[in-house]
Amino acid sequence: MPLYKRIFVAIDGSPTSDKALDESIRLAQSCGASLRLLHVVDELGYVNGFEPAMNYVNEIVPLMREAGEKLLTHGRQKALDKGVAADSVLVIGGPGRISEHVNEQASLANADLIVLGSHGRRGLG
Repeated sequence: MPLYKRIFVAIDGSPTSDKALDESIRLAQSCGASLRLLHVVDELGYVNGFEPAMNYVNEIVPLMREAGEKLLTHGRQKALDKGVAADSVLVIGGPGRISEHVNEQASLANADLIVLGSHGRRGLG
């Protein structure tokens, strides 16, 4: 019986996220699991208050969505190139912390394992 059937991977394009994806693919190969990739578009992470609201809604958010879709497409292809089945989910912000979106989506995916990259900090903040 395989250790994991469904591995959930949160990706954001950072170097640690890329390493998490690579390790998830390796792990999925070894136990015959599939991957579910997640990217959360953090709309509020880029608000600076200087751009008009309509520019933000009509220009910035669509660019963020497009970048997220490209990131997920690249991640799926990377997995498929290694023989690992993968699908993906793009979440467009909304209320709550990113960690809450990760937890919710992992539950919906019936994930056996959640993998994500570390932010590199040590100890308590």
